[in-house]
Amino acid sequence: MSMDHRTKEAVRYLGYGTHAVDDKTLALVGEMFRELDQTVRRRIVYRIFELESDGDDKVRIGQLDIASRNLAKNMRGCAQAAMLGATLGIEADMLMKRYSVTDISKAVVAQACAAAMLEEYLDDWQEELREQKREEGYFLRPRFSPGYGDFDIHHQEDMLRMLDSARKIGLTMTDAHMLSPSKSVTAVIGMSREDIACHRVGCEACGKTDCMYRRES
Repeated sequence: MSMDHRTKEAVRYLGYGTHAVDDKTLALVGEMFRELDQTVRRRIVYRIFELESDGDDKVRIGQLDIASRNLAKNMRGCAQAAMLGATLGIEADMLMKRYSVTDISKAVVAQACAAAMLEEYLDDWQEELREQKREEGYFLRPRFSPGYGDFDIHHQEDMLRMLDSARKIGLTMTDAHMLSPSKSVTAVIGMSREDIACHRVGCEACGKTDCMYRRES
């Protein structure tokens, strides 16, 4: 059975890696995507800030100072940065909570499908932003989220405040620095006047080649 991109991503989140997935699981993945499509409320808030670099390990996005060598590398040569928060809404959490009580196998698949759906939503939105900014003479870098590399997860609180995300899309953070609703993400996207090749991110940049969640290169 052929798989579209988001199905492949859901299967990866389920930990199949390069192993073949059975038709029963694929059918359940399809069922969960259909239910999520009818349930979730995709929302996003973003702002574009001026960006300044301070050496190899510090950047300033708007009024936010961030000490991160990894982020500084990602943002090298950029003059602006888009800061974003996105969510599938509390509806996704309610669906997953319901299945965690009634059908644990569906709960696991729903988690994987929701994660894949959120990535697909962000990819589609970022492609629209890419075309918009290209007309203004800017080229986008890959998304970079707090918690990746040495970009401190605690900066999520600053980002949510700068975006006013609680009021605009209902996106908040717990005392443990977890986003709420759970199927949500924050990220920054560098914007450069130069169309240069960016260093790779995610699975492509990770040295853990035996990871069960690794994407195929």
